Amino acid sequence: MGQCYGKTIPSVIDDDEDRPTSAVTDRPPPTPSRSAVKHTPARSSAATSPWPSPYPHGGGASPYPHGGASPLPGGVSPSPGRSTPGRKFFKRPFPPPSPAKHIKASLVRRFGKAKPPLEGPIPEDGATEGDGEDQSLDKNFGYNKNFGAKYDLGKEVGRGHFGHTCQAKGRKGDLRDVPLAVKIISKAKMTTAISIEDVRREVKILKALSGHKHLVRFYDACEDTNNVYIVMELCEGGELLDRILSRGGRYTEEDAKVIVLQILSVVAFCHLQGVVHRDLKPENFLFTSRNEDADMKLIDFGLSDFIRPEERLNDIVGSAYYVAPEVLHRSYSLEADIWSIGVITYILLCGSRPFWARTESGIFRAVLRADPNFDDLPWPSVSPEAKDFVKRLLNKDYRKRMTAAQALTHPWLRSENHLVPLDILIYKLVKSYLHASPFKRAALKALSKALTEDELCYLRAQFMLLEPNNDGRVSLDNFKMALVRNGTDAMTESRVPEILNTMTPLSYRKMDFEEFCAAAISTYQLEALEGWEQIASTAFEHFEQEGNRVISLEELARELNVGPTAHTILRDWIRSSDGKLSLLGYTKFLHGVTLRSANTRHR
Repeated sequence: MGQCYGKTIPSVIDDDEDRPTSAVTDRPPPTPSRSAVKHTPARSSAATSPWPSPYPHGGGASPYPHGGASPLPGGVSPSPGRSTPGRKFFKRPFPPPSPAKHIKASLVRRFGKAKPPLEGPIPEDGATEGDGEDQSLDKNFGYNKNFGAKYDLGKEVGRGHFGHTCQAKGRKGDLRDVPLAVKIISKAKMTTAISIEDVRREVKILKALSGHKHLVRFYDACEDTNNVYIVMELCEGGELLDRILSRGGRYTEEDAKVIVLQILSVVAFCHLQGVVHRDLKPENFLFTSRNEDADMKLIDFGLSDFIRPEERLNDIVGSAYYVAPEVLHRSYSLEADIWSIGVITYILLCGSRPFWARTESGIFRAVLRADPNFDDLPWPSVSPEAKDFVKRLLNKDYRKRMTAAQALTHPWLRSENHLVPLDILIYKLVKSYLHASPFKRAALKALSKALTEDELCYLRAQFMLLEPNNDGRVSLDNFKMALVRNGTDAMTESRVPEILNTMTPLSYRKMDFEEFCAAAISTYQLEALEGWEQIASTAFEHFEQEGNRVISLEELARELNVGPTAHTILRDWIRSSDGKLSLLGYTKFLHGVTLRSANTRHR
């Protein structure tokens, strides 16, 4: 629930959009003493950023505690901002920007009530052609209708834009006297077919996902004339947000690691099953008890969705401070969750938001065009490994971000005490490798020989999860069995196993660890490393010795699947002295795209 739909706007945000917006939330505004988390405006990088944004709006709402309003409480004076010359502090607190505010209100304010374009969003509030839709909607979900006979409701523990959450106890059966949480969603607020489908999908995801210790447990779904009731385990330890605030706004590195490990573990599980959460924030992680060492549980799948391995989503959802750049560009996948984890980690380590502004549009501008500030206190005292970890999650190019499974092998978190989960990215990369030309595979094999120990640590872990045969090699059967061992009903719903159909070339061969490394590396992710230039140079030396050969412009264009119009660019990639790829050509060829398409890919 709480999905927020936007349309593209072919111009940047006007300055008059920076007026403070009113928060649409069912929660009373927090007092200034509630928050110990600072608003830290990010350092602007508009002059060099490759992410110009014609998409000023977006957001989402949650029916869990704190509603869908500001992911961190407002009501505090921002810390000094470099972007505010002549004024060191804001003197009065501002209301938090509201991700719950429907995007259509902003569009109407800017463009009036003109007839929406054919490609525009379906109005969520039914204000136009949907005026009579509510009466014709089928709000029968097919869930059990005996909620009152099975459960006793207790006190309310949270209220959001579309409903509220109460404590409860089971009246009979296995759940008798078991403390429970019941999310109650009002049917009266389901005014469109989309909002009804959101509820169906949330229950479907909760039913399908199971078996992870950091995932809230689903028990039942019921309905009556007025409401839908989602029955889950009760987490009595409060939100991660409250713990952050109780610690004065920040964690020590060691304590932050404990939190981040749990977040990455459950998100990696969801991503392998083909589920993207789309609303990761401190409010959506609850502790099982008040104990300091209590486990966390991920909750609220109201904005989540199933996603196929090669699918891109385009609806703008989430919470303003945590939304990824590519979500605002309306083309995103699992990597959007990784960005949100980067924001949470940044807050844990320094107590400040990496992107802040007075309004929603200002926040989105910062997300698209600004860089997080790693210079001010306490960042000079934060370890280089922790800073590198956050930077590799908050990379604006989603292709360069670590996956959740990769992040668990990062030097900042690496430990023998936690298991590394299977990564769906491995399947995608191996599939591409199997369908690549011999020339491309030779280039990747050369690159694999220049990998750092950090990258090899991740690849070894993934290779061992495939349980190689006695000869130390893996076949298609190994990839199949690894998915079977880790699968849930959600994986089937997301059609993740279908990726195996595209890996049939592996049916006739086996892959040792050396070739697996060549198949399972991402050039884009390696480019995000500080030592990328040295890696590329070393790899090119191997390529010169073992794989580089004379190649014509026409053949190179066929390799890259581009037409004659790209010949001007490709000519710079081939050495005139011997007709082979140059170092520049080698690194660009690894991407498999032309310079021009790389520069315009996200516009």
